[in-house]
Amino acid sequence: MTDEQLKWKTLSSEYLFKDNWLTARKDRCERADGKIIDPYYVFEFPEWVTAFAVTEDDKIILVKQYRHALGEVGIELPGGCVDDSDANFEDAVRRELMEETGYAFESVHALGRISANPSTNSNLMHMFVATGGKKVNAQHLDENEEIEVLEYSFDELYQLMDEKRIVQAMHITTIFYALRYLNKLNYNK
Repeated sequence: MTDEQLKWKTLSSEYLFKDNWLTARKDRCERADGKIIDPYYVFEFPEWVTAFAVTEDDKIILVKQYRHALGEVGIELPGGCVDDSDANFEDAVRRELMEETGYAFESVHALGRISANPSTNSNLMHMFVATGGKKVNAQHLDENEEIEVLEYSFDELYQLMDEKRIVQAMHITTIFYALRYLNKLNYNK
């Protein structure tokens, strides 16, 4: 089958819930073979950005914050939602880095995009590696954010990974893409 033959046609959509951070809709779809899929639920979220951020003295910036859905404090990469005011994804990740950490970066390189769950979520996370970071400002957090900025060496990051301390799957994916890009990913045989 071709990609086009695998795609579904959306016959109708009904919004069940709309808010700033979450929109839920119910679609009625038709497959290429004529089979009707009804209902099919889709969650619409804003686009996300995240960065594997490295300071000018080769430290990795991570953030620690409470994540209510899990009821846990987690260690993650800095990042967040793309705002309407962002011209592009690079601007969005630079803004998020500045807001959450107070760091500006000499270079930001796009690593690609990933989906948290393409069967239910309509958005993507855009991954970046940022290098040459320098503390230039205080944090400017959103009203509901409490974020502690952490700096780790590459060896300390590997230890966190060995201990499975970073549970945000999309951030782990970004870390692996960034380590590969930076030639810091070693495979043990």
